[in-house]
Amino acid sequence: MRRRILLWLALAPIGVFAGEQKTNGLRLESIGRTVSDLDRSVEFYTKVLDFEKVSEYEAAGDAVEHLYGVFGARVRVARLRLGAEHLELTEFLAPQGRSAPEDARSNDRWFQHIAIVVRDMDAAYGRLRRWKVRHASSGPQRLPEWNRNAGGIEAFYFRDPDGHPLEAIRFPAGKGDPRWQTAAGEMFLGIDHTAIVVADTEASLRFYRDTLGMEVAGESENYGIEQERLNNVFGARLRITGLRGASGPGVEFLEYLAPATGRPFPSDAHVNDLIHTHSSFSTPDVAGLADALRRARSGFVSGGAVELPEAGLGPAILVRDPDGHPVRAVRRF
Repeated sequence: MRRRILLWLALAPIGVFAGEQKTNGLRLESIGRTVSDLDRSVEFYTKVLDFEKVSEYEAAGDAVEHLYGVFGARVRVARLRLGAEHLELTEFLAPQGRSAPEDARSNDRWFQHIAIVVRDMDAAYGRLRRWKVRHASSGPQRLPEWNRNAGGIEAFYFRDPDGHPLEAIRFPAGKGDPRWQTAAGEMFLGIDHTAIVVADTEASLRFYRDTLGMEVAGESENYGIEQERLNNVFGARLRITGLRGASGPGVEFLEYLAPATGRPFPSDAHVNDLIHTHSSFSTPDVAGLADALRRARSGFVSGGAVELPEAGLGPAILVRDPDGHPVRAVRRF
């Protein structure tokens, strides 16, 4: 298949990505993760969590190397769907990266989970126990009613075969997207958001709101024994900010007001390392967004905009947010 690298040496300023007005059609189109064994991970997500595999491809060469910033890369990539949302799993056949730290904690700033909505928490937790998933929480937690924005939400953190954190979440009546309010049907309904640990909410807002163009959808301050057991962090007190694009899952900031012991994103992390999770945004104007990101002095992983037709990708770039979380911008064919 044809692969083409588009290197933008000069890009015209596009105000919609500079915070002057809302972006046109920007949405979180998928969440991507690096895995050590694609077949094992596909089996986990499809059998345990009811995702459906929709495509798979293998790629190597200049375009892949420039997009991921990994020389000599050869990847196998599977695209999965749950409800209306998509997950992209990538195995690096070469070169293989590093394993995730065994002592990773929920307040480390490389933490990024995917929140999967469940119809019934007891039933979902029962299935996860039968499949012997690794706990990240002590068990499902119900957030207290005094928390006006989060009260009544049930949540449980667990891990996939590579240690990536996941959240099962159930929304009570009146909270969350109305489509999550169902009393019948599938056990796992879709992806509501991806959550990232941030050091400074205001700095992250300048990136996701002012540069990308997402909108703040809600805020809360969460603390108490339920939150501590959910995150498995003693004394956890979090400032939580939710953002949304034009459609698709949201992005949720988790700023730990306490304890301030979370470790920073490793400065030498690469896309083929198993801590890698990225948020992939679809936009009709990747060039304009790339220019806005350069003006905002964002760190670029990709050497330029890349077209990868076998993946259904038109121009695509990969950058890092203020805390090091990878963010991809694409225009899909």
